[in-house]
Amino acid sequence: MELIINGDRVEVPATITTVSSLLQHFGIDQKVVIVELNQEILEKASHHEATLSDRDKIEIVNFVGGG
Repeated sequence: MELIINGDRVEVPATITTVSSLLQHFGIDQKVVIVELNQEILEKASHHEATLSDRDKIEIVNFVGGG
C-alpha cells in the first residue's frame, strides 16, 4: 500500500491497516506523537480504530526535548 507520510510517498506492507499498526511498523508507537490523517488530527485513543487506505496523507509530528 502506498501512503504519503510527511510529504513523501512510502510503500508499507498491506498488513498495516490502522494508524496504530503504522506507528508500530516505524517503531514510534511508544513516543509522544501527533498524527494527522487526511488533514484531520487524531486523538491518541483513536489510533487503533483509524483505518488506512491506499494514498492516504499522513503527517506525524513528534516532540523532541532539548535546551
